[in-house]
Amino acid sequence: MTAGISVNLQSPVPPFEQIREQIASLITVGALAPGTRLPAVRSLAGDLGLAAGTVARAYKELERAGLVETRRRNGTVVAGRRPVIGAPSVTPGPGAVAAAVTTAVEQYIAEGRRAGFDDTALLAILRAKLTQQDG
Repeated sequence: MTAGISVNLQSPVPPFEQIREQIASLITVGALAPGTRLPAVRSLAGDLGLAAGTVARAYKELERAGLVETRRRNGTVVAGRRPVIGAPSVTPGPGAVAAAVTTAVEQYIAEGRRAGFDDTALLAILRAKLTQQDG
């Protein structure tokens, strides 16, 4: 699963943070459901051409945020939402949601480009899906 995860080494954003942001966005928009297993640190690092420590740091930050859990035999998985009695519900703010949607759109465009679609085809697919959602 590189699932559209990519790292721009020319970006001023550190690679671990790029990975963290992309996975967090995929979780936020529901593209990665609770219980979904993330690739092993070494596997994702190899796919992205990065050091394992870079991916491990991203996973550690995701775990600190409560988005993923590391389990001995199952590796790193997307955390389930567990309500805590008496705790206020946490809803991502509009900025976080907008950032997650923007990331999802960027990934859609990148995947479409890799598949050879031009702008007209990508827009047609998006319009068709929007129409299905409205109907």
